Amino acid sequence: MCNLTWPLCSDGIDVGGTASETDRVTIPLEEVLQRTREVTSKVVAPSAESTDRDGLWPEASFRALQAAGLGGLVVPTRSGGLGMGLLAVARVCEEIGGACASTAISFGMHHVAAAVIAAKATPDHVARYLEPIARGEHLTTLALSEPGSGSHFYLPETPITARSDGSLSVTGKKSFVTNGGHADSYVVSVVAVDAASGPGQFSCVLVPKDAHGLEWGPAWNGLGMRGNDSKTLELDDVVLPAANLLGGEGDQIWYVFNVVAPYFLMAMAGTYLGLAAAALDEVTMHLSARHYTHSGTSLANQPVLQHRLGTLWAVVARTRALVYHAATAADAGADDALIALCAAKAEVADCATQVVNESMTLLGGKGYANDSRIQRMLRDARAAHVMSPTTDILRTWTGRALLGLPLLAE
Repeated sequence: MCNLTWPLCSDGIDVGGTASETDRVTIPLEEVLQRTREVTSKVVAPSAESTDRDGLWPEASFRALQAAGLGGLVVPTRSGGLGMGLLAVARVCEEIGGACASTAISFGMHHVAAAVIAAKATPDHVARYLEPIARGEHLTTLALSEPGSGSHFYLPETPITARSDGSLSVTGKKSFVTNGGHADSYVVSVVAVDAASGPGQFSCVLVPKDAHGLEWGPAWNGLGMRGNDSKTLELDDVVLPAANLLGGEGDQIWYVFNVVAPYFLMAMAGTYLGLAAAALDEVTMHLSARHYTHSGTSLANQPVLQHRLGTLWAVVARTRALVYHAATAADAGADDALIALCAAKAEVADCATQVVNESMTLLGGKGYANDSRIQRMLRDARAAHVMSPTTDILRTWTGRALLGLPLLAE
């Protein structure tokens, strides 16, 4: 897991050290990708249209991915998982994202949360969470964003208090919880009531789905990404055992920049890279097959269309290179990996929106039709800029890091 040391806050808080190291992987990445392709072609792709049209959480796709042994992608091999890292997350989400972005980001969020649990897992966490995840029996996800903090997901206001019996109590409200109501556990960010002011003084806790005091908002109904079921979650005096605390009190800022941000950025980057590549394939096939009836001339013979297609190919290719580089550098613990990770997700957002939008133009009226695959891609791609960390935040973080400034300015 990556070792990222940055001047994170204006009060001088630094992050150092590494997360728990995974064991050596036991199967090659190509085998993981082959399993992903098989499930994607047989289950994910055929259900993508109904997932979008009906706003359905893709349960069948999840179960198939779990059955293929992919649920424990980032779980250490000593806990029964595959022991993979950021490159694997990016590439698995890329494969799935080309068929259904909703499924890809939802599955990616499961891996992000699993990585958070694994980072400083206790034996209890291993037995109750990681081993079931590796067996394909448990789904998890993140619950970080809040209505009051918006895209600043790393600044929670949900308080955690210690009870007289040693247990913990959580009360607050989380927004845009992907897989909301469907996961078996939720990694929830909280802040101690007596914590010092300023970023970084907060923690992560594990909340099981059957905890008393959880209330879910209505089903997600968005312009795109309609299958991810990003619901609002209200926690009303949810009592948890002290063992459900992840790491130590105040560890959250470590988790954010060493685990949450890297894995979340690569899950999103892979998802939208796959979407952009699929749009490119779609328009390439259209230009190759489409002929004018009056002349028999193929669209593929039009120089202006050749030029525009070549431009789109280059956009996808160079963005993919950056994503793979960022993931590989972070997996290797490169000191400057966070710069590449932030830039990669921002570049993918630009890539996806540009390529899908241009592809719709090149497809003409066929692409603009309400039942076309490309119109679903266009709606899904637009979320790439919106999903936190937003493109503007990532560009700012990149610039501040390059200048040696703290990422989290007060």
